[in-house]
Amino acid sequence: MATCERGCVPAVRFCQRLNRLKTLDDDLMVTSMKRCLTMVDLALLGVGGMVGSGLYVLTGTVAKDTAGPAVVLSFLIAGIASLMAALCYAEFGARVPRTGSAYMFTYVSCGEIWAFLIGWNVVLEYMIGGAAVARAWSGYLDSMFNHTIQNYTENHIMKWNVPYIAHYPDLLAAGILVVATIFITFGVRVSSWLNHIFSAVSLVVILFILVFGFMLADPVNWSQKEGGFAPFGVSGVMAGTATCFYAFVGFDVIAASSEEAKNPQRAIPMATAISLCMAATAYILVSTVLTLMVPWHSLDPNSALSDAFFRRGYSWAGYIVAVGSICAMNTVLLSNLFSLPRIVYAMAEDGLFFAFFAKVNPVTKVPVNAILVFGLLMAVMALIFDLEALVQFLSIGTLLAYTFVAASVIVLRFQPEKEKTSSKANSTTSPNTNYNPELSPEASESQIIAQDSGELKEYESFSDKLQLVEMQKTRERSAPGVLKARWEPYLGRLLGTFEPGEVVAFSVLAVMVSSVSLCAVFVFGNNQLQLPTWSFAVLIVVFGSTFLLSLVVIYAHEPHINTKTFQVPLVPFIPGASILMNVFLMLKLSPMTWIRFTVWVAAGLLVYFGYGIWHSKEGLRELQPKDMAARYVVLPSGSLVETVQSVQPNGHGDASALHTTPSPAQSAEEQQAKR
Repeated sequence: MATCERGCVPAVRFCQRLNRLKTLDDDLMVTSMKRCLTMVDLALLGVGGMVGSGLYVLTGTVAKDTAGPAVVLSFLIAGIASLMAALCYAEFGARVPRTGSAYMFTYVSCGEIWAFLIGWNVVLEYMIGGAAVARAWSGYLDSMFNHTIQNYTENHIMKWNVPYIAHYPDLLAAGILVVATIFITFGVRVSSWLNHIFSAVSLVVILFILVFGFMLADPVNWSQKEGGFAPFGVSGVMAGTATCFYAFVGFDVIAASSEEAKNPQRAIPMATAISLCMAATAYILVSTVLTLMVPWHSLDPNSALSDAFFRRGYSWAGYIVAVGSICAMNTVLLSNLFSLPRIVYAMAEDGLFFAFFAKVNPVTKVPVNAILVFGLLMAVMALIFDLEALVQFLSIGTLLAYTFVAASVIVLRFQPEKEKTSSKANSTTSPNTNYNPELSPEASESQIIAQDSGELKEYESFSDKLQLVEMQKTRERSAPGVLKARWEPYLGRLLGTFEPGEVVAFSVLAVMVSSVSLCAVFVFGNNQLQLPTWSFAVLIVVFGSTFLLSLVVIYAHEPHINTKTFQVPLVPFIPGASILMNVFLMLKLSPMTWIRFTVWVAAGLLVYFGYGIWHSKEGLRELQPKDMAARYVVLPSGSLVETVQSVQPNGHGDASALHTTPSPAQSAEEQQAKR
């Protein structure tokens, strides 16, 4: 048995290294970057990240092929589902105002390797997203000039016939990315003002579409004569919701910018809510106008809005729509180029990625190395890859990040507060200090009790001590992660013996497993698995009950209440619903997407185990020499008891302690000097 235990020690230590949490600084507002972004700046960044080419392309595609005029409901439901994920990001952005977004949030709550994998996949998502938008921008502009650029490139420069590669190098897409990258290196204020300009033009064009479009609206297009409001039924509305959900991907740029926000505690939640409401309103109203202008079944999926105005006899309006579309795609492009280098910077700053990317320019206060390298990589991807091949990579990393952020909100909300260890605090008292009555028989004359203020007070009266013990029990009963008092008669025997936060951690794991199982039955049960009706129903009931029961168990524990920063309401139910939605959408992705995702994760693991785990700053902090802390207790007899303890990096003291008792004849001055 002893041999087995010794053999398991290295494996346990290795798992601890993989799951170590990030230690946050005492002052989270101190940063090498420039805090200059206001709530308006952040809100426009969020709007620019969400309202892009999807407004001009996605609305027509979903309306014609999936939901009909009920695309309005699809956008509404998708906006509500996105709001649940956005609230989780808003809480973390206000609570941990550091760049890195989902990577940083996962690092402080779930562990190092999970944070690295989230950051690694989000980096790929941003690179592909930026390259895909640049390709769409180039194609849209080229179509306005009858594909002159494409024809010239194929005839006079180069043409390829390679699978998964574009037929020709898109020099225009690569060029716009290089230009945008150069502008991003000038600093956050330049990026913000560029985004303001493009967002303002885009919003003016959207306002034009709404006003002029409602003037041309014809309610007959929603009547039964044209197929009705929901020709594809409820299933069509839900299928459209799954597609429309991706239109709101982009609000995480606000959380990624929290280290450059002036007042992140207030600005991040407000900007997130405002930008998401503005984006949802724009999508719902534009889809309403579009389906009222022309019959939904006659829409052109590639350029629905321009074609709708053309068919109503206002071809000149199509050029205004084209300008708005290009400006909207520019904002998405800037959003990707703005967020990507900051996540890379956060990973490099923590030692998990190459230190070259952690350097911040002293003049512009931005990570120039990360901006230039990944901006050029994005341009190369846009140059050689086809738009369709790029889009197939999208979404899975973002949905995975949403899932982990929602789970992290639950974990941190019910996690007990960690006591900070410092030599100054330890020199007076510590809650872990055990008084040994064998040191002096006179110690029983009084009780030495440590208060929250760090001072030692002596209580001669038994009633005083009894009152203090009752106060301590009340505080412990209401501490985060402890079972609520009203649930103790029902769950006390079953869950009352666990440490604070343990039951919540296991319940979060149960939520994740049950949500994956439940969604797998929904997605694959009837077709791929061909389950009988009775087994399908039984599995739905079992996994659904497990999911709900896990949320109820979490809710039965005391949460951490923080009135200083924004907190997601109705935890754990809102994050739990967000997890379920994200998992469902991930399982709806194509098998090829999962294969590519697996390959990318394998490449990330090579980087982590080859570099990150050895250069992690949290790992280097663990290797630092142990601090020695001395604690002193004055006994009623006048003697001084000294306890020397080694303080571990994680805040837990060494089990062994050295006790020395000086002579009672020592003067008070000598004791004070030693103190």
